[in-house]
Amino acid sequence: MQWLSWDSNLKIRLIGETLFNMLFWMYFPFLTIYFSDALGLIEAGIMMTAPSIISIFGSMIGGYIADQFGRRTIMLIGSFMQAGFFALFALSFSYWIDYFAFIGISLGKSLYRPASTAMVADLVPKEKRRSVFATFASAKNLGAVFGPVIGAVLFFQYRVELLWTCTLVTLLYSIAIFFMIRETMPLVKRAREQNNTVISVMKDQWVSYSVILRDKVFFLYIIGGILITISIMQLDLYLALYVKNYVPAQMLFAMEEWSITLSSEHVFGWMIGLNGLLFVLCVIPITRILENWSDRNMLILSACLSGFGMFLVGFTTSAWLLFGITVILTLGEIIHSPVVQNFVSKYAPENARGQYMGASDLQFSIGRFIAPLTVILSASLPPILIFGFILLCALTSSLIYVLMFRILPENCSA
Repeated sequence: MQWLSWDSNLKIRLIGETLFNMLFWMYFPFLTIYFSDALGLIEAGIMMTAPSIISIFGSMIGGYIADQFGRRTIMLIGSFMQAGFFALFALSFSYWIDYFAFIGISLGKSLYRPASTAMVADLVPKEKRRSVFATFASAKNLGAVFGPVIGAVLFFQYRVELLWTCTLVTLLYSIAIFFMIRETMPLVKRAREQNNTVISVMKDQWVSYSVILRDKVFFLYIIGGILITISIMQLDLYLALYVKNYVPAQMLFAMEEWSITLSSEHVFGWMIGLNGLLFVLCVIPITRILENWSDRNMLILSACLSGFGMFLVGFTTSAWLLFGITVILTLGEIIHSPVVQNFVSKYAPENARGQYMGASDLQFSIGRFIAPLTVILSASLPPILIFGFILLCALTSSLIYVLMFRILPENCSA
């Protein structure tokens, strides 16, 4: 599907989410270093788990509201929340206020995400969804090309200015949603009247998600996703600490009197930048190359590449080798991203699409909750054991995907 032929809702969101994520990658990769320097490794590791817990509830609530009251409503709530908490972060005079603002931003993102994904499924035919999801993934990761390289300087030296820019961009995008995005929720006749009291809404939500998570296939899908998320998230967690603590400053190029020397922080910034560049350049062509592959094979391959790539990091401190390993890690992430959303969009019933998308986000929220455990363990364990744990998570994920597709109904397994 060509971008110009897309629905206007998708075009507006593609531009807005690309701009926001360009700024997102200027601060997010450095938060682990920021909080660990200020408060300590163990404290930072524990603190980085809380936003994930918040995101679990945010995704579930966001998915429920998206199905009950519309995609646009919860997207507006989530985007305006992010703008407000970015402003609080910019005005902060305390690490604890910084942390509270970070939690608020995470909650806003988790409320927004299920409705955003469901809107794509509402508007795009089934056979074209994987390509559209890949385009969104590519655009959103465009900022990961230059964001970390620029953020390595801006976040530590001009943090307030950076955060005010994030506030402005998110606010403008929120206004664009309000005036330019229309509702896309399918009109489904409900068997009973909706009782909109808070207690009944929470009860209905609990019942709905209980039914979803009792679905054996979907439950295995969530568990597999949690384990691979633990591996993928290390790019922004333990990898940052490993590079900072074990990779020395080193010269990349030397030509007569001209040379390029990178500090450990800059090596990490370049790795994240390379990750983003490869994602942007390769996600659409790789998705097309693998178009005839099943979701099963793509999920298993992505888990293996992510796990082995991260494990290899523990055997080197060379910047060039780390850049090469980043290619392997990124390939696993590229394969994983669009197929996850595509699988849920096919598997979920139309009238519960937002809730399934919200429940699907549990894999990311719980994975992000567990992922900082590597930061805590790094205070007492050597790197090779930490990377071995990451590899074990990824390989277990691939085995769970094998089991899941064995019991998946045949009409959902394409």
